[in-house]
Amino acid sequence: MTTNASSPLPAARGVRPRGTWEGAPRDVVVLDFDARHRRRVAMQGVRGLSFLLDLAEATALRGGDALVLDDGALVEVVAAPEPLVEVSASDPAAMVRIAWHLGNRHLPVQLAGKRLRLRRDHVIEAMILGLGGKLVEIEAPFDPEGGAYSEGGHGHGHTHDHHGHHHGSP
Repeated sequence: MTTNASSPLPAARGVRPRGTWEGAPRDVVVLDFDARHRRRVAMQGVRGLSFLLDLAEATALRGGDALVLDDGALVEVVAAPEPLVEVSASDPAAMVRIAWHLGNRHLPVQLAGKRLRLRRDHVIEAMILGLGGKLVEIEAPFDPEGGAYSEGGHGHGHTHDHHGHHHGSP
């Protein structure tokens, strides 16, 4: 994207978490899970607003958050549907075992009532089936739990060192 030097892109330098802002946004960006974890990138809203996301650090944006432009206007973040698998199990013990194995692999997982949602991965799906899980392929926004390394639901990176530690078994 090229820009005219006399009219630089407006910048979004702040984020308001979902539920903390009101009013009509100037524009909306529809982003998948990967695109919602950024620090600095040019973006274009669905209504045509071009702007620069320019945050102090990479931030995990969630559906319903708002980006704050320099002039105070807001751009709403919408989580785009993407290919997921929804996991269930016939008994609670199997579900706990599946959740443990997913957590042991540090996979992003969304809690959806009595089900878990995660990105499609044939190896992980085979493991889940082997542990007694049931799978349903869906298209839905992916909004995983922030985990132990996030702050207030807005993750700021997975910062611990993978130093050959052993998690054991359940």
